[in-house]
Amino acid sequence: MVLFDAFCLAFVDFIYFLFAAQAAFSTPVDDVKKYIYNSLLLFVCVFFFRFLLRVYNNVWRYTNTGAYFSMVIADAMGAVLSVLLSRFVINSFKQGFYIGIWHCVSVTALASLLALMSRFTYRLLYKRQNKADRLNDFRVPVAIIGAGQLGAYLANELTNSPKSEYKPTCFIDLDKTKIGNRVAGLRVYGIDDAESVIDKYQIAEVIIAISEIKAEKLDHLWERYSSLGCKVKIYATPVLDGNENQESEKRVIRDFAIEDLLFRKPLDINNQAVFDYYKGKTVLVTGGGGSIGGELCRQIAKCSPKKLIIFDIYENNAYDIQQELVRKYGDTLDLVVEIGSVRDEERLECIFKNYKPNVVFHAAAHKHVPLMEHSSGEAIKNNVMGTYNTANLAEKYGVDKFILISTDKAVNPTNVMGASKRICEMIVQCRADSNTSFAAVRFGNVLGSNGSVIPLFKRQIAAGGPITITDKRIIRYFMTIPEASSRVIQAGAKAERGELFVLDMGKPVRIYDLAVNMIKLMGYEPEKDIKIEEIGLRPGEKLYEELLMKNETLVETDNTMIFIEKDTPYTREEVDGKIEILMKAVADSIMSINSDAVKMAIKETVPTYVDMDEVNKTADESEEMKKVKIATL
Repeated sequence: MVLFDAFCLAFVDFIYFLFAAQAAFSTPVDDVKKYIYNSLLLFVCVFFFRFLLRVYNNVWRYTNTGAYFSMVIADAMGAVLSVLLSRFVINSFKQGFYIGIWHCVSVTALASLLALMSRFTYRLLYKRQNKADRLNDFRVPVAIIGAGQLGAYLANELTNSPKSEYKPTCFIDLDKTKIGNRVAGLRVYGIDDAESVIDKYQIAEVIIAISEIKAEKLDHLWERYSSLGCKVKIYATPVLDGNENQESEKRVIRDFAIEDLLFRKPLDINNQAVFDYYKGKTVLVTGGGGSIGGELCRQIAKCSPKKLIIFDIYENNAYDIQQELVRKYGDTLDLVVEIGSVRDEERLECIFKNYKPNVVFHAAAHKHVPLMEHSSGEAIKNNVMGTYNTANLAEKYGVDKFILISTDKAVNPTNVMGASKRICEMIVQCRADSNTSFAAVRFGNVLGSNGSVIPLFKRQIAAGGPITITDKRIIRYFMTIPEASSRVIQAGAKAERGELFVLDMGKPVRIYDLAVNMIKLMGYEPEKDIKIEEIGLRPGEKLYEELLMKNETLVETDNTMIFIEKDTPYTREEVDGKIEILMKAVADSIMSINSDAVKMAIKETVPTYVDMDEVNKTADESEEMKKVKIATL
């Protein structure tokens, strides 16, 4: 390229010499030797700036407009420098030796134009040579929704890549200034023309390529184009589910996932203050092999802790997250996995005594509502006593912060699991006088976590149905695993004295709608290909969940997605008394399958506990159910 550009500059300069020698309006050429000196000076200055601006470091078949602009700037600066040197430096000791303005401008501009044209020609020839065979073009015709920068980039990639399985035919966009014009060589149509355009171009698939699109808008587009008989895909980053291989920000064309229709983009830890807080600290995660605990470990590992301790009773999950982190971080992460139960106080004390953690995330808990309704004593021993043991040892060994993972089922609970987590919140809130900063984080269902409805629905659809739901009216709040975990970590950095953090869960979602969307996303028609059956509410299950008890108020933090609940906490003595009542009931029913004694004790110790039937009778009048009805209308 350097040799070619040098030839272009020399050729243009020679042509200018011949022209200037004969043109009447030009400066007469008195001395051929002087002209050659001037040309050499221009040559040196131009190539000096081209090398300075790294013009020849570009791979021209893949480059962008910035590279072309760099060449223009280099040539302009070279021309200016050559004029200044010849007129004010060289001419000062050698009279009459200076470069002409017209000489400089004309030669530089034409040489630059030749160089740019050669590169444009090269790119066009390269693209033509590497395009897919148009005579045997079996690519899928697609329309791109969104004629913005992202859509234009995608269209160029699909058009020019020989490996592309898609053939872009047109754009569909809302912007009236674009409709009727062309972007990346493709015609832009309005949304009112969508049906006729799909028929005209025989479009089989549409690809949504809109950056920062809201879930509600995405849901609308998916519904609209699905109803027109097209398969709808999205050009976006992979859906995060905690897998280490899905952390790339690179966009791909992929099928819709249920997360696309329901949720915001997961919040990542990009706050430097949060990162700095965990950096260099020893962090213990109980239940570190579970869905939330595992994702907490992944995100804490990004913060460069001094040591990360995974504590879990289930060795298979703990082993999986250990191997994942070892593959990713190797020796740069001091990782320890310890097997044990939070119910075993001696084993737990061994961990605290030997590792002396600075921060504890307490995620270990039994969470399945029907199972805990049947085995109520186990819920108390694991959830309540496990939290009590861990909190006591955190105080004893001078832990800086203790963060409890709670649930919206703790709000006005109708089941044992929710009631047990409410008592866990009491254990945390009553310790505002401690040297250890205690806090709890309350949020709703976690999409895709172990035991959640998403994996269940996927298995049922794969088996040909039916999908079973307890009640078509039932609604729940949802979050993705990374979203919930990242907010827990941010709330943990803010924790000071017994706060109860409440995460913004967005709008509640009807489980029936979730089932319908999942069936559609997997390419089936609801109620025709895959049936949806109601099986009745399970013991302790209510139609809706709440994030706040009636007497609570919220205070917003500096993060608009995280709030602090303000409520009067119980004293330590009151909480200890409640635990004593619960453990007596557990001891009294130790040899009984029946959990009635434990449930009676729960009703006595949790004032906000309410009967499931009473709540469900008035469910339609609740604010949560009304939100879903309004959204549906």
